[in-house]
Amino acid sequence: MELRNLIVETLKKEVVPAMGCTEPVAVALACAKVKELINFNHIEKVEVYVSPNIYKNGLSVGIPNTNEVGLHIAGALGLIGGKSEKDLQVLAGIDEEEVVLAKALLESGKFILGIKDTKEKIYVEVNLFTDQGSSKSVIKGKHNRFTYLERNGEVLVEEKEGASQVKDDMNLLYTLRINEIIKEIEKISYEEIAFMMEGFEMNEKIAQEGLKQKMGMGVGFNLSENMKKGLLSNDLMNCAMMLTAAASDARMSGMSMSVMSSNGSGNNGLTAILPIVAYENKFNVEREKIAKALAISHIMNSYIKYYIGRLSALCGCGVAAATGASVAIAWLMGGNDTQIEGTIKNMLANVSGMICDGAKVGCALKLSTSAATAVQSALLALSDNIVPPKNGIIAETAEETIKNLGTLSQEGMSITDDIILKVMKNMQAS
Repeated sequence: MELRNLIVETLKKEVVPAMGCTEPVAVALACAKVKELINFNHIEKVEVYVSPNIYKNGLSVGIPNTNEVGLHIAGALGLIGGKSEKDLQVLAGIDEEEVVLAKALLESGKFILGIKDTKEKIYVEVNLFTDQGSSKSVIKGKHNRFTYLERNGEVLVEEKEGASQVKDDMNLLYTLRINEIIKEIEKISYEEIAFMMEGFEMNEKIAQEGLKQKMGMGVGFNLSENMKKGLLSNDLMNCAMMLTAAASDARMSGMSMSVMSSNGSGNNGLTAILPIVAYENKFNVEREKIAKALAISHIMNSYIKYYIGRLSALCGCGVAAATGASVAIAWLMGGNDTQIEGTIKNMLANVSGMICDGAKVGCALKLSTSAATAVQSALLALSDNIVPPKNGIIAETAEETIKNLGTLSQEGMSITDDIILKVMKNMQAS
């Protein structure tokens, strides 16, 4: 496939709307699908098994259209009112009556949720038992990739082991030099990537909602109030922090608005897009240039997450999505190849230690930090202040540095993920 087409296809595949945190949404989607496989009158039992990473990320996050948090209510809503054709917006349109029915299902004791002993980062298995037989669905590898479907013992869909991984491995995009990819994005016509602007508008809209009143922790709202008081300046860095945090405040508290996700994560989408929104608000850039900046940001996010994993003990917003936004800002400001590479090195020298301890209202703090670091890293690099090679995990090239980050994530932090989950479960039990 031509590089240009590969970039556009990757963007179309990885940049999609989502309502609610994508881990509980994946559970809701799997539950919605399993219900659709069989005609029944009543549910006898539902067993839901998720990977440790799905469990971690869904434990404390708000669910749209409810005042509840967590995977249980998300799964129950998927069974009661979810429609799988809505994909990652499966929880859109849930009404109050369906929330009541979902809570009743949970109270009945028929809904069982457990952690699957699996090395898969993204894994959701649902076994539904009814008066008319049973059905099963499995999501694996991506939040909306069904790899197994079964109805009354008949296998309807079965993706062979390793097939999805081989397919992903064939994406040569992530083996190319980053500057080569950016130069190709520069050549793409506006018509081909105009769809990028949908996410710009969608994510700015939820950020504005988060600025109207305190939601979640109110991080963005507080930054805005302090800017009005003159305690903080109304500059690019603070505006990037404010918008990105406000959107996360709204989303993590369970606000019923869709966001444009990036590489399977809504918060990644907020972080990849909103610092660029802040830049456009300040400097009024033409739409074509903004669309290309957004494409650069999303591709960089996917590039880094290819090496660290879609879910990780590292905060993908900090190390991947914010790096994407930082590169995009450096590009918008006319950075050369060396400075753009330096932006990546500056980012990963700074936020590479940021952990992911699940999706929750406190994510707004990490997103605000990530957005600020994105602006800082770009400005430093544009002044040729770049972290030198062999400085910690920083290598000679941006690509080698990203691979070092991948080694840290995949080999060095698997036990970290287990410990984070252990700590979180202990606190839930106490």
